[in-house]
Amino acid sequence: MAWLQKEIQLPSFPKGCHSISRHVLEALPELAKIRIGLLHIFVKHTSASLTINENADPSVLVDLDRVLDTLADENFPYYHREEGVDDMPAHVKASLFGSSLTVPIRDGQLLLGTWQGICLCEHRSRAPRRKIVLTMQGEG
Repeated sequence: MAWLQKEIQLPSFPKGCHSISRHVLEALPELAKIRIGLLHIFVKHTSASLTINENADPSVLVDLDRVLDTLADENFPYYHREEGVDDMPAHVKASLFGSSLTVPIRDGQLLLGTWQGICLCEHRSRAPRRKIVLTMQGEG
């Protein structure tokens, strides 16, 4: 059983949901050697989240962000406002989706469905570049 862990910094993304599958795969050339295993992906921030969702039609990710804006409206009377009006809604949205994903691996491939992709949901209007931790476990 082999383990590998990498921390990568993603490019800067505007507010919204963005496919990061390509960034994950580019960071893991070792994936090709794994016959069976798991990839765990963790975002190291409290105002961004991860989800697996539609990877073919980008309007799905746009609509997903619009729904999140409705669920965690910036005009809600939050107590926490020191970091701007988008900060507390970002924490709420991140809590809804969560900070990590686990994806199975078989024969050097992530076992995502035909239309699935790994997405970073950026919930802040002006966010720093986000860091994710990739932890892979598997047998060759």
